[in-house]
Amino acid sequence: MMKKTETMDKYLNSYGKKISSSEICHVVDLIFKINLDKVPILPKAKEEADGVSSSTGNELVSKEVIDYYLNQYDGEITGAEIRKIINKIFGVNLDGISSLEGSRISLYSKGQWIVQHEKDLFVVHTGARDIDVKIFPTNYFTEQTGLVELPIDLQHSLTSIGYYFDENINSYYFLNPTGEAVPNEFKVKTMGAILGVIKNSFSNV
Repeated sequence: MMKKTETMDKYLNSYGKKISSSEICHVVDLIFKINLDKVPILPKAKEEADGVSSSTGNELVSKEVIDYYLNQYDGEITGAEIRKIINKIFGVNLDGISSLEGSRISLYSKGQWIVQHEKDLFVVHTGARDIDVKIFPTNYFTEQTGLVELPIDLQHSLTSIGYYFDENINSYYFLNPTGEAVPNEFKVKTMGAILGVIKNSFSNV
């Protein structure tokens, strides 16, 4: 079975050398089920594109900003480069999302489910502006293990990188003190902690 990024590249190649923002948005929605029109544009990307993409004074829309970045490239652009553009504009890491397939981690981000399967074990749920994260077990995990909380070793791993248990939401929680989006390095550590526990203790659940 092909990874989602490989499927994306195959679709993009079918469009030929010159690809439009509309085609990119369609492919991302088709393969990843992410509607980029509903994902907020990051302030830095908006600031860079503002004034060049829209002369009407209207709010910049996602396709206009994508077009601005596409125009920085001469000739053909690869799927990998397009994914970098999407990450820069929206903070949506399609390579990271693709790597979660089969990981048994559900991911809710940018106001929508990005990855979710019936037999996933844990949920990573990020807030609207990506500045906070909460982590909790799925109903399936509780049904299979009898545990209503995260396993102890995962609690320790998350606590060591800055999470704490919030009784109000019954989840392990992290809020970036800077008020900015959680950095990518922190996301990698979070996913690594969860994946390690799944591999070591729950691969047969």
